[in-house]
Amino acid sequence: MEGNQTMVTEFTLLGFYLGPRIQMLLFGLFSLFFAFTLLGNGAILGLISLDSRLHTPMYFFLSHLAIVDVAYACNTVPRMLLNLLSPATPISFAGCMTQTFLFLSFAHTECLLLVVMSYDRYVAICHPLRYSAIMSWRVCVTLLMTSWACGSLLALVHVSLILRLPFCGPHEINHFFCELLSVLKLACADTRLNQVVIFVASVFVLVGPLCLVLVSYTRILFSILRIQAAEGRRKAFSTCSSHLCVVGLFFGSAIVMYMAPKSQHPEEQQKVLSLFYSLFNPMLNTLIYSLRSAEVRGALRRVLFKESHLQTE
Repeated sequence: MEGNQTMVTEFTLLGFYLGPRIQMLLFGLFSLFFAFTLLGNGAILGLISLDSRLHTPMYFFLSHLAIVDVAYACNTVPRMLLNLLSPATPISFAGCMTQTFLFLSFAHTECLLLVVMSYDRYVAICHPLRYSAIMSWRVCVTLLMTSWACGSLLALVHVSLILRLPFCGPHEINHFFCELLSVLKLACADTRLNQVVIFVASVFVLVGPLCLVLVSYTRILFSILRIQAAEGRRKAFSTCSSHLCVVGLFFGSAIVMYMAPKSQHPEEQQKVLSLFYSLFNPMLNTLIYSLRSAEVRGALRRVLFKESHLQTE
């Protein structure tokens, strides 16, 4: 640890290897996406807090998913935008480790939150009469706190293992933020322990949760097919399909990034994959849930109608 601090004071983020015009174009485009992510997730949080009909376990978890998405974007995108304006931007060693820790914490937490949300939908559709008893507010808060705690602890393990490594080579990170695998490439020591821990953690927070989600939705699918009322079947399928879209986007890009053979996707492709779960997913989650959820659209109409009604008076 002391060696690290004396040998490394900062890293240089190389960002994207593009021409000035393309970088300015991407700066404008990504700035727009970032603003939409903040506004969209902020709108979802506002609707959930203002509309009492959305004060249910499902939207309780959705509100925290929106918080994670905003934190995700705020942790990586501003640095990426700065790097597009000023390439090869330096970042302090402490700042880099903090960014890595926060990124991993939010990523792990989102994985576990998606599992919790699938369990909530499983109970709501497969055991509707026992839903209130099973998904009590005490259970919801416990599941939420467990997700945040496990996500943060796993991130702390990764960062602790990085801090034991010496960095004595070129201090240039070929990425637009301090991504875990890119930081490890700069270490001038054996990183096999880190790689093993990354693989085991990926099984725990990616493969395991994905299997649980698939099992939950397999059971849900059979229950939906048994619903007699067409409206009830449509509503259940609409809610679950939106969640499956989010699950597919997030887990798909993360598994390819951290569990596929490294020869399958060079560094430039890794940056594109990172864009999916650091910028595109937080933005798309807002679109998916707002467009696919009748409750969210209804809440938006009620809020807008109430505002226009107050203005006319």
